[in-house]
Amino acid sequence: MKRLFPESTGYKTLYVSIAKRGGDALLREIEARLGDPFKGLYETIDVPYTMYEIYRGTELVGYIHGVNQKGSYGGIQVFCAFDTLGTVRAFYLQKLTSKGAKRFREESFGRQFVGMSLADFYRYDPVSGAETPPGRVSAVKNPAPEAAADFAAMLRATKKNLVLVDEFLLDNRHLPHFKPAKGGAR
Repeated sequence: MKRLFPESTGYKTLYVSIAKRGGDALLREIEARLGDPFKGLYETIDVPYTMYEIYRGTELVGYIHGVNQKGSYGGIQVFCAFDTLGTVRAFYLQKLTSKGAKRFREESFGRQFVGMSLADFYRYDPVSGAETPPGRVSAVKNPAPEAAADFAAMLRATKKNLVLVDEFLLDNRHLPHFKPAKGGAR
């Protein structure tokens, strides 16, 4: 906590799940916002998410949340620290087994995400790996080209993290920026 929020004096832990918050209907909404269906061990409707509210005294100063994502050689844990508006202030890889692990863990890689929000990621399609039109997500440089699949997994995980934080902590403040795919519902 102190590494991501040096000014913090305390935190509150919240436990949430899609199953308890809204069930199948909420899962479909989250998948639509992500642009990709949930799949596998790390993405079931009943996965418990642990989210942290960070305080300086009694003032809420931000949040920390991490998600698991399947990578080439196992799970990748992507943690982000957010300000109270849902803007990334720090990006941290807690777990990663990858050919490019050392380069992905360099501070310069994580800094590329600082200042981004879900509004930036809505144009990014995790299935195709494209952002239309190109913007801030497209500008994130992969420091390990031989680990392109893990890089794509990290981008998907970051978008998933942003969607979940928006849903569970920010009362969907970024939902107005969401443009569903043609034929999709909002």
